[in-house]
Amino acid sequence: LIFGPDGKLYIGTGDAGSPSRAQDRDSLGGKILRLEPDGSVPADNPFGDSPVFSYGHRNVQGLAFDDDGNLWASEFGQNRWDELNLIRPGQNYGWPEVEGIGDDDRFVNPVAQWSTDEASPSGIAFVRDTIFMAALRGERLWQIPVQDGRAGEPRDFAVDEFGRLRTVEPAPDGALWLVTSNTFRGHPRNGDDRILRVTLQAEG
Repeated sequence: LIFGPDGKLYIGTGDAGSPSRAQDRDSLGGKILRLEPDGSVPADNPFGDSPVFSYGHRNVQGLAFDDDGNLWASEFGQNRWDELNLIRPGQNYGWPEVEGIGDDDRFVNPVAQWSTDEASPSGIAFVRDTIFMAALRGERLWQIPVQDGRAGEPRDFAVDEFGRLRTVEPAPDGALWLVTSNTFRGHPRNGDDRILRVTLQAEG
């Protein structure tokens, strides 16, 4: 869940194990939904009186807005590719017809993709022209520069250092907060699970 700069509430959903729901605009599964804070449907949603904002998603995990008002979403793939998507209203992101980058112009390709063992992404945050993406199975933090709706070359940090990372959030002092998620599926360490504070290097 995230409130956008337009004051609307954006909600990421998964397909609940039924992939066909992602392509069915009458289903709420495999979608990003857009609502007014009172739960009503905004008049300018792309499909009339429907909360559906975008569709064709397998399992939306993280949502973040950049300084230009662009919406970014991290998404679990199934067997091959995890994704970072730039979300546009009314667009179809392909699942289950395509996983990761495809060659079908009916669908929007992700701006970046990873093998599932490198990512299994969860929460994301936008800080300083950069998307930071927590990885569960990948057990690392991904840094993806973004500008004008395009993504640069991803870099990974803290590989296998803290275990599974559930989410990342910007802290008020300019640092990042990371949340580990080792107790359920990972290998718990003393003191797990934890909230970690990570400082960012100053630019220049």
